[in-house]
Amino acid sequence: MALVQGIAPATSAIRTPRSLLYSPHSASLIASLVSVSAPLENGRRVLVGRRFGRISEARVCRAMVQQAAQGAPATYAKEMERLSAKESLLLAFKDSGGFEALVTGKTTEMQSIDVNERITGLERLNPTPRPTTSPYLEGQWNLEWFGTGKPGSLAARFLFQIFPSALANLSKVDVVIKDSYGKTTVNLKLLNSVESKIVLNSRLSVEGPLRLKEEYVEAVLESPKVVEESVPEQLKGAFGQAVSTAQQLPVPVKDAISSGLKIPLNGRFQRMLMISYLDEEILILRDTTGTPEVLSRLDVPPSTMAEPATEYES
Repeated sequence: MALVQGIAPATSAIRTPRSLLYSPHSASLIASLVSVSAPLENGRRVLVGRRFGRISEARVCRAMVQQAAQGAPATYAKEMERLSAKESLLLAFKDSGGFEALVTGKTTEMQSIDVNERITGLERLNPTPRPTTSPYLEGQWNLEWFGTGKPGSLAARFLFQIFPSALANLSKVDVVIKDSYGKTTVNLKLLNSVESKIVLNSRLSVEGPLRLKEEYVEAVLESPKVVEESVPEQLKGAFGQAVSTAQQLPVPVKDAISSGLKIPLNGRFQRMLMISYLDEEILILRDTTGTPEVLSRLDVPPSTMAEPATEYES
């Protein structure tokens, strides 16, 4: 009797629908639950649920309803925290000067620390437990942030710090992920008039709920495109001579130049990646050094669907 009296104050404030209290399913379920936790009396287990009947059933049901009601606000609060952290990260990108400032080395150390702190905060709230098999992974992405300690990023900074932006500029990096393949397009602009692209094609292998292996298959140096209106006056004469020379080349050479220079890589270069965050708008990757790469979606995200079951390679 003392056990029931101890439960009563904690549950008396909740009203439970009559259909829930006295349904056959709930009665049998509650009786089994209470029987398991019943105390021993003279060496025998007393069936509290059967002894006190509907009173005990009502009190246990009220406790169950109270726990369900408390879960909804917690879920809502966590989702609001995630959305706020994501918005905070995007604002930090903007405050640091964006991708151009990152490439040219204009991002300060304080801005870099601030962005990395917000990246870590958002990763903690990752809503996708199995991102490597999530439909959100496929699509068209834009590189917003990459680690400053990589050899490639250091070389890019050194190059674009030497040459003024009017002479050479890395405008953006796009990534397309589709059917276990990736396509990274680096957009370059020279002399504010010559647009060129470097394309890296890679194969993606799923090796776990969070892990991917990226193997580079081919590199393509696309033929540059010239915007004649943007050619500086002092270079228009040389540009005209180059155009006339190109027109005199044999047809096979012209076709080869127009299709771009293809360099087979055959998986000789590869890297391991971990997806630390993924939703319908943001993708965060980390390599084996722990350096983050943050991408934002450019296309419309796919509709939510069940994630396919995948056997991971060891």
